[in-house]
Amino acid sequence: MERKLVCTEDGSATLYVPELNEHYHSVHGAVQESLHVFIRAGVEYSGKKELRIVETGFGTGLNAYLTLLHAHRNHFSITYHTLEKYPLSLEETRLLNYTEHTAEPEGLCGVFRKLHESPWETGVRLTPGFLLHKHQIDFREFCFTEQFDVVFFDAFSPEVQPDLWNAIVFEKYLRALVPGGILVTYCVKGTVKQALRSVGFTVKRLPGPPGKREMLRAVKPV
Repeated sequence: MERKLVCTEDGSATLYVPELNEHYHSVHGAVQESLHVFIRAGVEYSGKKELRIVETGFGTGLNAYLTLLHAHRNHFSITYHTLEKYPLSLEETRLLNYTEHTAEPEGLCGVFRKLHESPWETGVRLTPGFLLHKHQIDFREFCFTEQFDVVFFDAFSPEVQPDLWNAIVFEKYLRALVPGGILVTYCVKGTVKQALRSVGFTVKRLPGPPGKREMLRAVKPV
């Protein structure tokens, strides 16, 4: 897929896919969106300091990067699995300016580059509190062999890829979560809420990031 670099409203970058007419992150602010949807509504809401996270769509690596920084600052222990069928090239990742829009702690210089340079299909410990596993696979085909506390559901929107947002997919993620585990996503489309509820999630709409009125958090019953 062709991808074009775009500057979002908070100054951080995203990528645009003309073929899908879709951006990887919100044009109203890539870093703002990721912090709001995945860190605050996901990691912080969980209330745990030891977390297993699975992400659908590694993409630019922004969600993983912000999670790593959060873990480092707050002395969390995070095992992070991310699923991506079409990884960016290293040349594309070098165009992304996320380190300029985050307070990167001393000693972590270059960690964003390491996220992308780390090998696939093996665990890589990038900091004492962050273990990364990258899987190059369609997330619908991934076989879960362990359970997770948090799902970052960050696939392209259901308007362009509706087959990624159905009950079959969400049931798979429900089974992969521990009781009380959560799934967070930027998408609040009615069909998505219905699909989540149909497989057993308790779904709540939350205030969205800048430029978006709402987001979703779905919880697996205890």
